[in-house]
Amino acid sequence: MQTIAGIFTSFEQARRSALELSARGFSNDQINLLAPGSSIADIETIPSTEGEQPGMGKAVGGVVGAAVGTAAGVPLGMSIAAAFVPGVGPAVAIGLAAATLLGIGGAIGGGAAGGSLESALTDGLPKDETFVYEDALRQGRTVMLALADNDDRTETARRILQRNGAESIDAAREQWWIGMRDAEKEHYISQGQDFAQDENEYRLGFESALRSQTRGISYDEAKSYLKNSYPNIYQKEAFRCGYERGQVYRRSLIDQSKNN
Repeated sequence: MQTIAGIFTSFEQARRSALELSARGFSNDQINLLAPGSSIADIETIPSTEGEQPGMGKAVGGVVGAAVGTAAGVPLGMSIAAAFVPGVGPAVAIGLAAATLLGIGGAIGGGAAGGSLESALTDGLPKDETFVYEDALRQGRTVMLALADNDDRTETARRILQRNGAESIDAAREQWWIGMRDAEKEHYISQGQDFAQDENEYRLGFESALRSQTRGISYDEAKSYLKNSYPNIYQKEAFRCGYERGQVYRRSLIDQSKNN
């Protein structure tokens, strides 16, 4: 499976894309959405088919942090789950792949897919980009993940998302770093370091701290993983400094959530 991801400024743009993908033969399992919790009410407006009237789909509420239900009446016939994302608050995952990225795939996996099917639908997900998806949710935006099983369908999905106004994950990642850059530059320079020279290594260290495998783990504890993922730079001071700052950033999001 190939994953085509796009970030939309409105839930309506994502809704249109989902319907177009469905009309072009993409199955429910291949269409996934992540939306801020504030959009839960909007989910009711998604028709399961082009001919269905808005409001037919039942948005399932419940306890945040666990699967909140699966039913034939759920929009697009998919499973819905919710999770609390640090710095974001409640977030909705529609589809197995989306739920997996929020760390709750197992909670709905039995209802959405099983065995080799579940593996096929989640294998190869761009999990290293999770922090980009979370930042999009923090801004009130919606993320779509379309799963394609060949090059032609990959290109079809890409065109549909672009036509409906999706921003690419690469562009979103760059915008995220632009928003972080000035503060990180100031911090690094205050340590007597050359940010202009070391920015790339520093940034890679920062981003590596936001991966699911390293969240909340100190540099020394994560060293084996970092050595495998960044063999040429993991020992460099700029990378380590960026990693430690990435952990600080992550903790600040958690603290922010606790105070809200």
